[in-house]
Amino acid sequence: MKDYYQILGIEKTATDEEIKKAYRKLAHQYHPDKKGGNESKFKEINEAYQVLGNKDKRKQYDSFGGAFEGGGGFDFSSFWGQQDFDFSDIFDSFFSGFQKKRDINKGRDLELLISINLEDALTGLEKTINLSKLVECERCSGKGAEPGTELKECAMCRGTGQVQQMKKTFLGTMTRTTTCPECKGQGRIPEKPCNVCKGKGRIKSEEEIQVSIPAGVDSGQVIEIPGKGEAGKRGGPSGNLYVKIKVNPHPLFERKGDDLFTEKEISFTQAALGDEVEIETLEGKKLFLKVPQGTDSGKVFKLSGKGIPRFSGWGRGSLFVQLNIETPKKLTRKQKELLKSLKKQGL
Repeated sequence: MKDYYQILGIEKTATDEEIKKAYRKLAHQYHPDKKGGNESKFKEINEAYQVLGNKDKRKQYDSFGGAFEGGGGFDFSSFWGQQDFDFSDIFDSFFSGFQKKRDINKGRDLELLISINLEDALTGLEKTINLSKLVECERCSGKGAEPGTELKECAMCRGTGQVQQMKKTFLGTMTRTTTCPECKGQGRIPEKPCNVCKGKGRIKSEEEIQVSIPAGVDSGQVIEIPGKGEAGKRGGPSGNLYVKIKVNPHPLFERKGDDLFTEKEISFTQAALGDEVEIETLEGKKLFLKVPQGTDSGKVFKLSGKGIPRFSGWGRGSLFVQLNIETPKKLTRKQKELLKSLKKQGL
């Protein structure tokens, strides 16, 4: 069984950073394209890093060894010529050609939740936000290289951004293409890393962004702002910003779609004799509602065009007003006498 720790020249207690550092040093030293390189040694180093550089595989290796020996299990390595065996590698090799190619330089999309008042949904608004994210480094203009220097081709992947791994399995020799660990799939690395972003082309900063929230927007709707996500890697395209809207509850009005619902208390005499009552609208303006004689408590009246503007831009919803007859809690002596008199009259 191969000792991957010995191959990389590190202790079993080595950290992830120490493993990566040792691998890079040895990979540069033994790369086949370099003078004095050793292809066999380079493959062995790469094999060791693929195991120790992966937390799950390293844990598996530390527990059972490369052959999964111990605990009475079958020794696959002995049977298959002392080769590291992993079903996942086989299936990855078969199906890697069907994976959708993505732009590895594209910046990450961001999501943001913005709360607005119901009045804002009536008129729409412009909102300014300060968003903390990865932005393009100004010193190197996102290239990752110190000004005056260039990006050079990655020696490990020869500018392709990918490396191939070959493994022998019971199905034969399988070739697997993976992201180059040296350039992280970029294909190029800076001759001299930028002093500000350390070669990454991006730094953490805040950006002031204007968000246009249209009238009629409702909770759960998402506004897409192209290019306002995180900056891309080394000049790659930026991601998008997705703003999800939450409309805060209102103390007076309840919203259902584009319609508004409210309640208004009226007196017994107003309901019995009829009247005009003042109704408040979401705009803050007052309007008058005619109450017919004999109106029952709970009666709902519809006021067209007094609701929320439709998101399509055509027209507005309605305002529905429920009239509730208010029962007085305290009565004067005269009021009691009048009510007793009405009671005698059958009211």
